[in-house]
Amino acid sequence: MASTLSRRTFLKVSAAGGALVISGYIPGLNDTAEAAGSFEPNVWLKIGADDTVTITLSQLEMGQGVMTSMPMLVAEELDIDWNKIKTEWAPADPKYGNPNFGGAQLTAGSNSVRGMWKLLREAGGTARAMLVTAAAKDWSVAENTCSTEKGEVIHKATGRRARYGSLVDKAAALPVPKDVSLKDPKDFRLLGKTMPRLDIPEKVNGRAVFGIDVKRPNMLIARVVRCPVFGGKVATFNADKAKEVAGVRHVVQISSGIAVVADNYWAASKGAQALDVKWNEGSLANLTSADIMKKYKALAEQPGKVARNDGDAAGAVKGAGRSFERVFELPFLAHACMEPMNCTADVRSDRCDVWVPTQGQTASAAAAVAASGLPAKAVNIHTTYLGGGFGRRGEADFVTDAVETSKATGKPVKVIWTREDDIQHDYYRPVSYVRMWGALDPSGKPVAFMQRLVQQSLMKRLGPLPPNGVDFISVDGSATLPYDIPNIRVEYTETDPGIPYGFWRSVGASVQGFVVEGFIDELATTAGKDPYQFRHDLLSKHPRHRAVLDLVAEKSGWGKPLPAGHARGIAVMEAFGSIVGEVAEVSVTNGAVRVHKVWCAVDTGWVINPDTIKAQMEGGTIYGLTAALKGEITIQNGRVAQHHFNDYPMIRHNEAPEVEVHIVPSTEKPGGIGEPSTAVAAGALANAIFAATGKRIYTLPIRAEQLRG
Repeated sequence: MASTLSRRTFLKVSAAGGALVISGYIPGLNDTAEAAGSFEPNVWLKIGADDTVTITLSQLEMGQGVMTSMPMLVAEELDIDWNKIKTEWAPADPKYGNPNFGGAQLTAGSNSVRGMWKLLREAGGTARAMLVTAAAKDWSVAENTCSTEKGEVIHKATGRRARYGSLVDKAAALPVPKDVSLKDPKDFRLLGKTMPRLDIPEKVNGRAVFGIDVKRPNMLIARVVRCPVFGGKVATFNADKAKEVAGVRHVVQISSGIAVVADNYWAASKGAQALDVKWNEGSLANLTSADIMKKYKALAEQPGKVARNDGDAAGAVKGAGRSFERVFELPFLAHACMEPMNCTADVRSDRCDVWVPTQGQTASAAAAVAASGLPAKAVNIHTTYLGGGFGRRGEADFVTDAVETSKATGKPVKVIWTREDDIQHDYYRPVSYVRMWGALDPSGKPVAFMQRLVQQSLMKRLGPLPPNGVDFISVDGSATLPYDIPNIRVEYTETDPGIPYGFWRSVGASVQGFVVEGFIDELATTAGKDPYQFRHDLLSKHPRHRAVLDLVAEKSGWGKPLPAGHARGIAVMEAFGSIVGEVAEVSVTNGAVRVHKVWCAVDTGWVINPDTIKAQMEGGTIYGLTAALKGEITIQNGRVAQHHFNDYPMIRHNEAPEVEVHIVPSTEKPGGIGEPSTAVAAGALANAIFAATGKRIYTLPIRAEQLRG
């Protein structure tokens, strides 16, 4: 899934219009800089003669803060005035790819900082080195006698100062250094400090353009009517009644259904409601969630593909005095982005323009090329702000809708999904069935941990499974179990009931954070041990995990008295290169769970912007708690039973707990931050509920009837 740069990042200079343009090296391009126009650069920043620095954003902003963290990486090494930064979105082009995704343009997997931190630092550092060289040559002084600060080169011995803007022409004529020295962290002026987010002002004053805000001359609005059964197709349709609705201009069949195209959203919606469609519902017309789980249960009776095998777990379970087996079940989950799916397309005979809130410019461009029938060079992707992503906007089905509809009507068209469309036609987090076995020796030390997971393959969304047949994304958190247990076996069985599935915030770890940490907690209580101390004793080989666990226990007051009826639960795990520990404080009244507070400790390696880390820990925690307490997509007769927020609810403001975040100082390379807290939230919650009620949670979402009595 990920690859890393195998050689240093090189940069190229080209001069045009009084600006110095610096580009980053991506595998596949030339190692050396050439004359302007000899190769297509991967442009990361532009310094204007007026000292303005424009930074190109290849990672998309959906609330996670990359519009600030990415410029911080460049600005720190470039030594510029933060107030003079401008940003612009990168178009769809391999030049702007993320190295951790093999050069694909994708904002996912908590990989923005992880993928771009070195590349962007080197881009800024090389630009700064070239500006220093230009100034030193002009002043006839040694480069090592010059320094930089807030967009100026300074020669302290003579008091000379030169603005970057005054040096762009001279710097552009210089050869590009192949190696540059980057700052020692002790000299950082921006990185590691909380910086005001660059996206906030225009979101507050209304200038920010999300996909749903896009307006184009002569634009029409479309609703797409889709078969309610997955895999179903249009059999016949009669558009007469839809066309009788005032404002409806076109009714056209596209690959996903029937598009009703109108002057405005209201007319398109009324036309969609009036449309007469008969469906060929296909082979899944009678499928139910019960059918799926029955099949998964049968598959779990047989051994799966081996993801990890330390010692002899099965033998240890059979031979132990204290052993037990548990089964965990987790449902499909929708993403439920606050901004429903939408896309605007304008397809002409020789050009296709697409305005889209996407996590994946590469996927969007590919979908637009396929749907328009035009060559890639004729397709232009214009990215906007995203009103939530969580993995859903890495798909491109809504792009195909818009491009096909615009092509069929010959007009610019914005396709807008309803909330019902969004809930009932998602790419869901896969349903999961997990068998677990554990064993303890007479002293209470765990001697065996065994898991057998049945699930659709997330890896297959990216390509074929590896030769061993294991989806390493799905077993993230179990195959990587950090606890010192001598016998560990993790198995994976792939199956596919035909329901669309995809990447959901924290992906496989969102399942394992609940299952693994719930099971470890039960091992602790079966051993008669404190859940925190039990984990602490098993983490001697993983000091970073132990430090996170210790910090969250300390900050939450673990072991200290709580108000009557309150209880705590703890969980810790590594996901996306970061380690997160959480303690949840809950109370349960007549089956109703109230989460009062969550403490969170995180080691995300080297810190870019602390405020962003805290915000993502808070948001990810709420997202994970929502799924555990409320999230469930069920299948009835081949279709989703849920429709809207009334039957697929979110945690509301009055239900949300306080989340207190503590960051562990670290010099490790940056980890991901958008997803890890989602993964661990359900585990901490379930363990707190056990502490409050004595009832273990094995099935999500948590229901009141599970906790009464």
